[in-house]
Amino acid sequence: MNAMVLFFCTIIPLGDNMIKIDKSFFDIRTDRKNTNSVKYDMKPKRNAPENLIPMWVADMDFKVPPQVEEELVNAARHGIFGYSYTDEEYDSLVVSWYKTRFGWDIKPEWILKTPGVMFAIGSTIRALTDKNDSILIFEPVYYPFARITLGNNRNLVVSNLKLENHRYVIDFQDFEDKVARHKVKLLLLCSPHNPVGRVWTKEELLEIARICLKYGVVIVSDEIHSDFVYKGYRHIPIASLSEEISNSTITCTSPSKTFNIAGLQVSNIVIDNLDLRRKVWKACLQTGYSSLNTMAICATKAAYKHGHLWLDKLMDYLEDNVCLTQNVLGKKRDIALIRPEATYLVWLDLRNMNLDKDGLDAFFVDTLGLWLSNGSIFGESGTGFMRMDIATQKSILEEALHRIDMAVH
Repeated sequence: MNAMVLFFCTIIPLGDNMIKIDKSFFDIRTDRKNTNSVKYDMKPKRNAPENLIPMWVADMDFKVPPQVEEELVNAARHGIFGYSYTDEEYDSLVVSWYKTRFGWDIKPEWILKTPGVMFAIGSTIRALTDKNDSILIFEPVYYPFARITLGNNRNLVVSNLKLENHRYVIDFQDFEDKVARHKVKLLLLCSPHNPVGRVWTKEELLEIARICLKYGVVIVSDEIHSDFVYKGYRHIPIASLSEEISNSTITCTSPSKTFNIAGLQVSNIVIDNLDLRRKVWKACLQTGYSSLNTMAICATKAAYKHGHLWLDKLMDYLEDNVCLTQNVLGKKRDIALIRPEATYLVWLDLRNMNLDKDGLDAFFVDTLGLWLSNGSIFGESGTGFMRMDIATQKSILEEALHRIDMAVH
């Protein structure tokens, strides 16, 4: 007897049309070449093979929610792009998003709008620290943390995460010792963590906060990946844990990763403490920056208004991609997969291959035709690892995994 298979999808109204949002939406491949794409149009600079699959920079190969696309088209058709500002609706949508998805109550006046999280972090460093002051990071971590610290002539203090049973944890003894010894002023926290995919637990966040409050360290929490958390885990904004912690925390959020609009340059920085907020905003103004661009405002409002169901379907798709990756690579002797609790980035432990940094790059690019991020850029403790972006169509991921499977086999 033939089995009948039922496919369920969410129907989202879009103008006069009806757009289906199910997993098949994310299977649609879009040619990104010749679009000034960092991910695709920089391939010739690597002298890479023609069949190179780029899986390095953290952006997705998926189209934005249909409503976001429609609103951007409508804005373009208007034809005038004068000075812009964020209105009350913008603020209320940001507030509502974080209340609905994380149970975090923030106030509109706490939100500073900047063109990017790293712009905000750079401004915060200049606002709250002086030359040669110490800033701590947990490595391996998103490499601009180190670059922006050193670029502003601050002292970089590193506390390495510990890899225990294929899962990274914070060495709290080392963390506290270094905070005290170096008189650390700022902690740059990545939550959820890029590249190792950790979702910090409430207990871990409370211990981080305890140490920072004890020594007067301001927490700068980059929570740009907070929407990418897999089943069984829950992201907790560290500032939501208590009024005391909130008063000493700067939370960096953005729709850019979530909705694949990084090129529009938008972030929302949440600062409860009025004194800190004024200092950071003053540092932003000193760069010459004043307001978000029209398209960034338009896309953010549409995304936070209409993007909930699209994001839920996206997470189902990414969860399948994680499982596929683990099924193929999890049995390889020379590859240890660090299964992500969050993000669409997979951290691969390749130390058993006994290749140095250049050797790993050559193996993946020249032999496999895969462009991944070398783990060494995330800190010395990332040497021997590679970061792979799996936010792509399943057909592309299957081809990439097939190449690795054949080569390692």
